Amino acid sequence: MTQTLSAPAGRRFRVGFDVGGTFTDFTLLAEHTGELHYFKVPSTPHDPSVAIQSGVEHLMRELGISGGELVHVGHGTTVATNMVIERRGARCALVTTRGFRDVLEIGRQVRPHLYDYNVLKPEPLAPREWRYEVTERIAADGSMLEPLDEAGVRRVADELRREGVEAVAICFMHSYRNDEHERRTRDILAEALPGVYLSVSSEILPEFREYERMSTTVLNAYVGPRMAGYMRNLVRSVRGMEIAAQPATVHSNGGLMSVESVLTAPVRTCVSGPAAGVIGAVELGRATGLSNLITFDVGGTSTDVSLIADLQPLFTSSRLVADYPVKTQMVDVHVIGAGGGSIACIDDAGALKVGPRSAGAVPGPIAYDRGGEAVTITDAHIVLGRLNPVALLEGRMPVDAARARVAIEAMIARPLGLTVEEAAYGILRIANSNMARAVRAVSTERGHDIRKFALCSFGGAGGLHAAELARDCGIGMLLIPQEPGTMCARGILLSDISMDFVQTLMAHATDDGWALLRQALDTLAAKARDWLAAEGVTPDAQRLSGVIDARYQGQNFEIPVPLDGMRLMATAEFVAAFSAAHVREYGYDAAGRAIEIVNCRVRAVGMVPRAPLARVEGGGSLESAVKEHRQVYFDAGGWLDTPVYRRGLLPVEVPVDGPAVIEEMSSTTVVLPGQRAHADAFGNLIVDLRP
Repeated sequence: MTQTLSAPAGRRFRVGFDVGGTFTDFTLLAEHTGELHYFKVPSTPHDPSVAIQSGVEHLMRELGISGGELVHVGHGTTVATNMVIERRGARCALVTTRGFRDVLEIGRQVRPHLYDYNVLKPEPLAPREWRYEVTERIAADGSMLEPLDEAGVRRVADELRREGVEAVAICFMHSYRNDEHERRTRDILAEALPGVYLSVSSEILPEFREYERMSTTVLNAYVGPRMAGYMRNLVRSVRGMEIAAQPATVHSNGGLMSVESVLTAPVRTCVSGPAAGVIGAVELGRATGLSNLITFDVGGTSTDVSLIADLQPLFTSSRLVADYPVKTQMVDVHVIGAGGGSIACIDDAGALKVGPRSAGAVPGPIAYDRGGEAVTITDAHIVLGRLNPVALLEGRMPVDAARARVAIEAMIARPLGLTVEEAAYGILRIANSNMARAVRAVSTERGHDIRKFALCSFGGAGGLHAAELARDCGIGMLLIPQEPGTMCARGILLSDISMDFVQTLMAHATDDGWALLRQALDTLAAKARDWLAAEGVTPDAQRLSGVIDARYQGQNFEIPVPLDGMRLMATAEFVAAFSAAHVREYGYDAAGRAIEIVNCRVRAVGMVPRAPLARVEGGGSLESAVKEHRQVYFDAGGWLDTPVYRRGLLPVEVPVDGPAVIEEMSSTTVVLPGQRAHADAFGNLIVDLRP
């Protein structure tokens, strides 16, 4: 993370870019003025670095920026997740304790769908013929029950070489207590298999629960070699542009980490881009005075929804990535397969279905005229006049509305006996219904009063759905940032350097257990400071905070209890805090029952300087912001003559009454009849849905 060159006095720029499935988005901040610049190019799935280089070079050329003036390069990506979804990872093997190679397949014996036996668990990323057992055993308390059979490890290495595997996951029983055998196995395999990627569970996830630890370690190995190649191409592109700054990557907890950290633990990037969007929304809420937000990020492939309460995003330490369990600290983002490229079709039962399959960046929607043959949500928006029927991206991307209309009529409207407008609007209603379920999953289903939250909408397609979605969910206000299609890239510029460290304890909340806890927190704090120093963070910019995962004895799952920084409270104070957390989570407590400390965690944060959000001047009058009038279809009034505004020319605090369409480079916002919008002093669009 250390910068090798300093920028010339007076001019310093920071760029963030998010590599999505359909578009790659860019936000550039001029630190010396606070001015933001945005750009967007189609993604290049065959080599994401091609789109990255194209976008960065455009911004540097347009603004006359030299490589030495670009002092920060931040990067978000879904490459690891897409690799797992599309099964394009490495030839991956597993080395584990004798008798435990089938843990990866047995799992928790939970069916993916309770009543549908046709829904199967995904095939393990390390197939059974490449799962090898060696003799060794560490006890649950860390003591050695059986020494490591090093000769057996070398025999396994010979077999791995013959099979031509590209990556090996090493996961032994109870290595989170004592990693001696894993480290020795890693050293033997590294010597015997040069060039093979090694993923070690005690480095990736030193935490109990063997199935989740093994699944996370294997997934890390599966994506490791390809991610290494991707990161090498990224570094090569940055250097080719004579940029001095080393690229940093947003990982799943919303923080930044260096290329070296990504190479060690690429699994931490699985929700990289969406996490950056949530972090950006927190700062947006802070600037606008809206502390409770539901983030609604609609891209080309998926919709990502998360909840921010009192300016604090929700985190989780366990989730599924493409149906595989991953246990690592990450922003709690609910993802569904609904985006601008989601495919609409008639299923076997004759019903209209939308998503989760996507046309992606290639070939994309039919209207893009790049060979797409499946009707998508974007095609429906274009046919209904909600998206510009001539060109997107401020004229840089021509579209063919007539071709999309013919396709919807032939594939959807005629088979269902509908008009083209009814079919296109039906596509949007089904998509909105799926999105509404995701919003409720992170809000009302978790006990939050959705009426107390504003919907923070971003992503290229967020503004097209937000007004109807908020209306359907009972949300009274929309907050749409400037250039929302690049919000995740903007969030990257607001992300600090961070990493989470964890140690499993399995101690009781007693005086003896408290002494062990204090020792573990001190050990983790030392690791955290060492990591921050290696990332180039000076001591004055370092921040540490602790969390204790605890449960009542006999329970299966733990609850996090945050500390005040690294201050370890007294035992009685902790018991009261845990009891309150248990009531919030489950609605009751069990006073007097023994409390078990499962894990302790330390978050290391390196504070990144950020320029204050710049105010915008806006346009002189509402009339001067009108770009054109066009016919737009709404459910209540059918086709209505609708003004189309240039968002950058909207005057500050002047109301815009719906119906209206507000266009900008990266996104389009639809304001429904009866709704009212205005641009605030920071360029945010506020839409009031209250009667």
